[in-house]
Amino acid sequence: MTDIKAVVRAEHPDIVLTGAVTHDPSSDVASVSEAGTDPTSGKFFYRIESDDFGRFEEGLREDRTVGAFERVIETRDGEAIYSFEYTDEAKLLSPVVSAANGVILDMKNDGSAWVLSIWMPERTDLVHLWDYARGNGIEIDLRRINEYDSLGNTDAGLTDSQREALLVAFETGYFEEPRNATLGELADELDISQPAASGLLRRGIKRLVVSSLVDDGGTAE
Repeated sequence: MTDIKAVVRAEHPDIVLTGAVTHDPSSDVASVSEAGTDPTSGKFFYRIESDDFGRFEEGLREDRTVGAFERVIETRDGEAIYSFEYTDEAKLLSPVVSAANGVILDMKNDGSAWVLSIWMPERTDLVHLWDYARGNGIEIDLRRINEYDSLGNTDAGLTDSQREALLVAFETGYFEEPRNATLGELADELDISQPAASGLLRRGIKRLVVSSLVDDGGTAE
């Protein structure tokens, strides 16, 4: 099996949180992949950076893709963790990727569109994302694609513990949306604490992104 890692840019006003980010141009939105989401709660977590969280939340109230939100944690450096519940208007890309046995490694908004770093078991599996985009009026562009031997065999600078954590997370459905396993269940499977499991996932995903998306000059696309 030759798996791939791809960078995709997807644009549509009803992709989740696009309206809020447009309302607050200073905001930077990224998914929290290590959050211990209850798969039955319908809540999804994002890390938000903003010059004005009040303005960002004004955008949330006007964003028809957001049904409810909560500022869970706020730090002193202009960053906060939010939980969101989506409306039926929201267009979701992550379930399409999960249904194709893929994993979204990283997801950020550039102000008008989402840029996703995706791992897929086969290059042809990307067709599912393109089919969904065409059927929902989403503009989608392939920015970059790399082929690898497999997630289980590629080195990518991963430690054995990071590789094991990522594979167990994938096999138990932790990366699916909604999740089929919580962070606590993943930690139990690995026989480690939740903070340790979260750290392994976070560092492992970062190493995968760096190995596949950062060029020789040290800059990410």
